[in-house]
Amino acid sequence: MDSKKINYSTIDEYIAMFPGEIQDKLQAIRQVIKKAAPEAVEKISYQIPTFYQNGNLLHFAAFKDHLSFFPTGSGVEAFKDELSIFKITKGTIQLPLDKPLPLDLIRRITEYRVAQNSKKDKKK
Repeated sequence: MDSKKINYSTIDEYIAMFPGEIQDKLQAIRQVIKKAAPEAVEKISYQIPTFYQNGNLLHFAAFKDHLSFFPTGSGVEAFKDELSIFKITKGTIQLPLDKPLPLDLIRRITEYRVAQNSKKDKKK
């Protein structure tokens, strides 16, 4: 990828910048999120794909040697036992490119985040 700062305006533009195999993985993550969070709005935030529903729901991105799924600190914490096989930080899950994507886990984390953010909406 070019080192110049690229400003993406859609998730499609972001995904199109990567080689085919990475595009396939990014699209798989995107489709799981869309199915688990059908009311969420797609956008680019922090120059990466973002789903928004009553606030930022989650993000995902591709890097040189892994994909990252960003379900916030609460999303990582709630599933930390299942995530022990992955490199994780406070709000990030690194998904190795040479391993199958944990799509069922991504779905369940997304559903968890939707439920969390819907509680925010009810507090208003």
